[in-house]
Amino acid sequence: MIFVDTNYFLRYFINDGSLQHQEAVSLFLAAGKGEKNLITSIIVVFEIFWILGSVYKLNKLKKISIIQDLLNMTFIKIEERNFLQKSLKIYKTTSLQIEDCYNLIYFYENKIKEMATFDKKLKKIVNKLS
Repeated sequence: MIFVDTNYFLRYFINDGSLQHQEAVSLFLAAGKGEKNLITSIIVVFEIFWILGSVYKLNKLKKISIIQDLLNMTFIKIEERNFLQKSLKIYKTTSLQIEDCYNLIYFYENKIKEMATFDKKLKKIVNKLS
């Protein structure tokens, strides 16, 4: 099992023609053929999302597209992949931050009855679900 860190994904998605990009492509192709077993974490996905906006200055739709492409890489094990996919759908249609969308899905999917938050936008949606 190989853990894939943030910078590997970034080199893959930000195709800069570098040797690192080529290495990332090779790893993902091998995993797609079943030759390698890959895993990553939710934290890595959120870090990618943040870097795409803060460093690469990508807009909301481009960030969604890249993260969706990552989530479609089914040869990479990602815990709670379905939570992340649902979070992207909410993020696309609201003004909530992606981490709030994830927390909202986590709240809903785990049938939690109450959320302690000072975030007014999030609290409003939570109250509708409760």
